[in-house]
Amino acid sequence: MSVDVFRAARATLGEGACWDPGLDALVWVDILERQVHVSTREATRSYATPAHVGSAVPRAGGGLLLAMGCSFATLDLDDGVVEVVARVPGDPARIRMNDGATDPAGRFWAGTMAYDEAPGAGALYRLDAPDAAACMVERVTISNGVGWSPDGERMFYVDTPTRTIAVFAFDVERGTLGPRAVHVDTSALGGVPDGLTMDADGNVWVAFWDGAAVRCFSGADGALLEEIPVPVSRPTKCAFGGPGLRELLITTAREGLSDEQLAAEPLAGSVLVATPGVAGRAPVPAVLDVAPEAIA
Repeated sequence: MSVDVFRAARATLGEGACWDPGLDALVWVDILERQVHVSTREATRSYATPAHVGSAVPRAGGGLLLAMGCSFATLDLDDGVVEVVARVPGDPARIRMNDGATDPAGRFWAGTMAYDEAPGAGALYRLDAPDAAACMVERVTISNGVGWSPDGERMFYVDTPTRTIAVFAFDVERGTLGPRAVHVDTSALGGVPDGLTMDADGNVWVAFWDGAAVRCFSGADGALLEEIPVPVSRPTKCAFGGPGLRELLITTAREGLSDEQLAAEPLAGSVLVATPGVAGRAPVPAVLDVAPEAIA
């Protein structure tokens, strides 16, 4: 399968790939450069943020919701104004938000990690309303990919150093988690699991940091279904987008690579694209206050 360039870039830590059907564009972030990007194949609009931004998702009614610093925030795409709507525990000099996604009811989930990757210093949070963020998973080290099965009954989650894809029973109406289990043990594979996305069949696509690949695992039993090699060592997250949501868009990073590695990986930091022959699902727009009537 060929892998092409969707947008050439030199992102330090490109992350958070998320398709916005309303904009017909990919939303992604460069965490360490404090930038949110909205990209088509032809152009990119960029927005500065006041703190390191881990992820960005489309917001119901327009604009984006961000996981930024130790907070959730809104971004107005017309004027670029960023407004904090809820804070999470942590010293912003030590802790930052990382990857996130919306659940089937439109709640924004995002996790934290320590800059020094201290074990257990992070957590996974659920944004319920302005000034209301609930801690849902404690003692996380590097909170990364999160996604839901098509029926909304399971949540898949990556805490990168565990080298596993975890699965929780999920209650859509309440936004609560049941028992946690290991869905995939990736320790025998190259690299470590980073961001993830779900396809329309309920399978899990995961970018592998230092693994130079995106891998697809069965949502039913965790079997490895497909591996897409990429021409960079540090892919970070993937998302389905483009016509019919049939393109797999992949963010990548340059952070931590030596000069020799960067010379060998000229596409590091760019957004890549593959066509794996399956379709994805559009993200549910994020809402700031999930009322019962908003739940499908």
